[in-house]
Amino acid sequence: MHRNLNQSLFIILSLLIVVVMGFFFKYYTGPAYQWFNNYGAAVFYEIFWCLFAFWFARSRAAVIQIPLWVFVITCILEFLQLWHPPLLEEIRATLIGKLLLGTTFAWWDFPHYALGCVLGWLWLRQLRGIGYAKKSQG
Repeated sequence: MHRNLNQSLFIILSLLIVVVMGFFFKYYTGPAYQWFNNYGAAVFYEIFWCLFAFWFARSRAAVIQIPLWVFVITCILEFLQLWHPPLLEEIRATLIGKLLLGTTFAWWDFPHYALGCVLGWLWLRQLRGIGYAKKSQG
């Protein structure tokens, strides 16, 4: 129980850090702002979804499976940006729709999604290690 509590606190802290950094990158206006707004934020988007899924599935296998599924799903969402049915356009017209589904297809998003998933995988490994370290001490 104590192990899961510590791990849960680290997941919540991680989610807060990633959300703040993601919004900072998305709305950054300094030098190289276009990269930060368009691609840097995408890296944090991937890490966020890895952490969010890890909240629900914390197994050893999940550490590998979550980043793979996040990458596949976000790639599908990227391709959906080429499709413009009225319902998707209505969703994309809202702020949450823009943030979750995106609005414009870009090939350069894919390497940044991959980078975010690799960083997410490394982050999940660390969080999983926190759970194991606490378990082995008790």
